[in-house]
Amino acid sequence: MAKKEDDARTRLQGAALELFRERGYDRTTTAEIAARAGVTERTFFRYFPDKREVLFDGQVILRTALTGSIAQAPSGLGPLDVLFQAFRSLQPALEANRSYARPRQDVIAATPALQERELAKIAALTHALTLALKARGVSDLRAVLAADVCMAAFVWATLSWLDDPKVGLGDRLDAAFRELKGLLAENG
Repeated sequence: MAKKEDDARTRLQGAALELFRERGYDRTTTAEIAARAGVTERTFFRYFPDKREVLFDGQVILRTALTGSIAQAPSGLGPLDVLFQAFRSLQPALEANRSYARPRQDVIAATPALQERELAKIAALTHALTLALKARGVSDLRAVLAADVCMAAFVWATLSWLDDPKVGLGDRLDAAFRELKGLLAENG
């Protein structure tokens, strides 16, 4: 049963992305997405609460992976290193998903409602990172600051890699965190 459910979810995501690219997000209905995927509209709503969420389905998986990595990081690491290590742990999954992520990002960039949703999702993920750092004993302010600046570095690295994959995601992450640490060191 799980394989069948995963298949329907994947078909719905693929159909939605195709239709959003062909017609635009605003001109695509959930009924059209369901029909393209070969399922009913009711099935669509079993997987996704609304059509925006079809593009943001991986949020829970992402949060779980990051907070799990933070919890398992060696105790001697500072908050920036813990977060860098957590973001680096996502690299294989992100690289495997690039063929979906690139066009997804194009749809988001062309749609103000999706840009707003993405910012809300990033804020929620940043909050989860803050809580995970605090659970490790990092003070409130340091946890908030580390989560905010590291999320900004991660977003830059990911988006720049999606725009131009000639420089790998790992190299982009390394560069972003190196610059972040350098910036903090020169002002410390």
